[in-house]
Amino acid sequence: MLNTKWYKEFYDNCVLLGYRGSKVHGTWRPNTDPNSIDDIDVMGVMINPIEAYFGFGKQDTFERKEDPWDVVIYDIRKFVHLLCKMNPNVLSLLWIKSNYYIKVTPIGKLLIDNRNLFISKEAYKTFTGYAWSQLHRMERGICNGYMGDKRKKLVDKFGFDTKNATHLIRLLKMGIEFLSTGELNVQREDNTFLVDIKNGKYQIDWIKTEADRLFKLAEVALVNSKLPDKVDKDKVEKLLISILTKNFENIM
Repeated sequence: MLNTKWYKEFYDNCVLLGYRGSKVHGTWRPNTDPNSIDDIDVMGVMINPIEAYFGFGKQDTFERKEDPWDVVIYDIRKFVHLLCKMNPNVLSLLWIKSNYYIKVTPIGKLLIDNRNLFISKEAYKTFTGYAWSQLHRMERGICNGYMGDKRKKLVDKFGFDTKNATHLIRLLKMGIEFLSTGELNVQREDNTFLVDIKNGKYQIDWIKTEADRLFKLAEVALVNSKLPDKVDKDKVEKLLISILTKNFENIM
């Protein structure tokens, strides 16, 4: 990792950097596994130089693919915006276990310590919405353009995209738990079950029946949820302003 281009490009400016995806879910499989199509996913939050926050600004999302790494870095304003929208992938960076963080600065710790600001019933829409997207891709039963050759071969082997199926079930279960407890369980205790889905142990009809059951449970979890209806954006904005002010206090 230390010698990769993405690390050299972004590490110094990141206030928070950590693993995401299969690595933290406990479902990652090495490329020696004949069924593996897993990258090593990393997400980071950076604060750009002060010039980027005036005039026309600067790109707020940076994506880098460098085998086996799949890296996305967000400017802090974009990151907080996505947190407010209850983006499941972005939320996960504030809920991973400490050993999965690559870098945590005082500002990064402040984001983690204030993760409860980004809890609301709107998680129902995002988690089930992402799940519906995975279900749609899985049901189409075709090889999409985003797939590499190895993934296409697995679709041919199992008759559907088992990676989509895994995301579908995981997202629904995480969403139900989040709505019920306010806790995002990123490191999955059901990881063995999820790996079984990846490995094609379950037929597509079983996956669809299980997904239907979980969609219904998500509706029940929403009705019974004690979470706030929406994120308090005034509090979030105050946090963001305090972070940027602190970061640039010596040069303003």
